[in-house]
Amino acid sequence: MKKLLGLMVLSAVFFGCKETNSAKVEVNTQVVSKMIKEEPTKPEETEIYEPVPPKVTVGENGVPSDAIVLFDGTSLENWIHVADSSAVKWLLNEDGSMTVKDKTGSIQTKQNFGSVQLHVEWKSPAEVQREGQNRANSGVFLQNRYEVQVLDNNDNDTYVNGQVGSIYKQSIPLAMASKPSGEWNSYDIIYHAPEFAMSGDKLVSGTITVIHNGVLIQDHYELEGTTEYIGWPKNAVHGDAPIQLQDHQDNSRVSYRNIWVRALD
Repeated sequence: MKKLLGLMVLSAVFFGCKETNSAKVEVNTQVVSKMIKEEPTKPEETEIYEPVPPKVTVGENGVPSDAIVLFDGTSLENWIHVADSSAVKWLLNEDGSMTVKDKTGSIQTKQNFGSVQLHVEWKSPAEVQREGQNRANSGVFLQNRYEVQVLDNNDNDTYVNGQVGSIYKQSIPLAMASKPSGEWNSYDIIYHAPEFAMSGDKLVSGTITVIHNGVLIQDHYELEGTTEYIGWPKNAVHGDAPIQLQDHQDNSRVSYRNIWVRALD
């Protein structure tokens, strides 16, 4: 019994010393950490001089000097039809815009893109025809998969996850900021592409921010997957892909102008 009590006392002393030493180590670590991250006392201690950001100037129509101009009103050479890669049959207008030619098919850029800053200007026709999803319906697709809806919603109700400025069938816009029918709208879109593992699993979801006529309507929305007309979003692995403008096949008569993009990869 005495031996047992003696062992218990020794154990208590041993573990007590161990805990004390551990506490000292923790205190010492905190002291060292504090010394390493000591509060700066001079302004230059928190000043960084490299890397120097590249200089970007803004030119005519607000186009940045490092942007790729996809459409400036002079030609349709940067675009092809989605279905067969043929020359674009949409209408090139004298005012520097292009208009969807009904039932000729959607168009896409010849060049592939990943993460981008995209500027697009669009308008519905002044003469109002049809209603709901059949009134001036088009869309801007990032990587041919993720649609920002274009639609004339002026006095024209529809399902809100399919209205103008929605991420189609996924995200309702924070506001409806459209100009009156027949006037030019602008979309400024910040898109970060999803990332996939070699196995095909999605590692990081894509995100979309949309500013419509200066109003934030999609705030870093995390994509669930592709924007499907029927069914749930899909997440098949993909890389860079074209930017697409939609022909909705319903005489939408939507026009586009001043389209440029800056790669963010």
